[in-house]
Amino acid sequence: MNYFICACLAITTLAACNNTATVKETVAIKAAISKQDWGETDGTKVDLYTLVNTKGSTVKITTYGGIVTSFVTADKSGNTSSIVIGFDSLSGYLAKPPYFGALIGRYGNRIGNATFTLDGKEYKLAANDGKNHLHGGVKGFDKVVWTGTVISDTLPALTLTYVSKDGEEGYPGNLKVIVQYTLTNEDELKIEYTAETDKATPVNLTNHSYFNLSGDVNNTILSHTLMIDANNYTPVDSTLIPTGEIKVVKGTPFDFTSPKAIGAEIDSVKGGYDHNWVLNRKGSILQKVAVLADTASGRSLEVYTTEPGLQFYTGNFLDGKLVNRDGKAIQQHTALCLETQHFPDSPNKPAFPSTILQPGQQYHTVTVYKVVLKN
Repeated sequence: MNYFICACLAITTLAACNNTATVKETVAIKAAISKQDWGETDGTKVDLYTLVNTKGSTVKITTYGGIVTSFVTADKSGNTSSIVIGFDSLSGYLAKPPYFGALIGRYGNRIGNATFTLDGKEYKLAANDGKNHLHGGVKGFDKVVWTGTVISDTLPALTLTYVSKDGEEGYPGNLKVIVQYTLTNEDELKIEYTAETDKATPVNLTNHSYFNLSGDVNNTILSHTLMIDANNYTPVDSTLIPTGEIKVVKGTPFDFTSPKAIGAEIDSVKGGYDHNWVLNRKGSILQKVAVLADTASGRSLEVYTTEPGLQFYTGNFLDGKLVNRDGKAIQQHTALCLETQHFPDSPNKPAFPSTILQPGQQYHTVTVYKVVLKN
């Protein structure tokens, strides 16, 4: 069922001394959601949904990979642009860019040596990142077609459903996943993840949007400021697998406990930032864990989550070979990711919070990306 933007014209007639009238026009935008055909892959139809709130902000999401293709908001001057990089056609995503905007699963981030042992049995996964397993494997959740369902005509909300079969990419159990995207009238993109399994299995779901709050990839994100509410992080080895240690950030380039320009100390981090921060959790409630800000556009992005970790990645492997929807090359450090998650390689790190979902349990996490304007 399609729901379209409804523009309502309010006309105010003001009496003047010469008995003439002036007409003042205002336009009210109704929150809505619409669907369009967006091609097909492997013989399966792909749809694109457009969510609109009462501010006129829009989020576009495709059933291919559950990808957020754009998140358009106004800047402090009233100009609109997308704060996530992406493409305007399915072909751009079928060329397999590095997870732009995608839903990630069955396990977001890395699993060392592409293996883990569960209940005494060793499971072999696809080694698609050197010797390691990355973001669910060769055909993770980012490369499958989800089933989309519109669930509200008053608040634009969309559910995506996918069943990952037992043995898919090496994982045990049939896993049913439901992800709900909601765009609120406060410019919040809320992502709610739920999953159930019939066999014990690791689960770690996230979204891999690449943000540039300026809305222009001609600008790097090095002048953006970032705050991460985390006193600790998980250091990694040369293949970006956590060593198992948890270290304090104070006195290191990883200290973002107060807002700091991303470029301030990035040169002191070999390869750039691509690490997991151990969030200062206060129970399991939804809480603000990070704030990204761009002075030029006036946009800030507040990140709220129920997850224990946040992967901050500075687009280190972007190299200009891909072109954004506006025809501009996507260079190194022109976008960043703030992926809410459990820790990388948790199935092989008993001291880390467990990512094992058991039959009869429900996996449930919530993350919110909220855009705030500051003049």
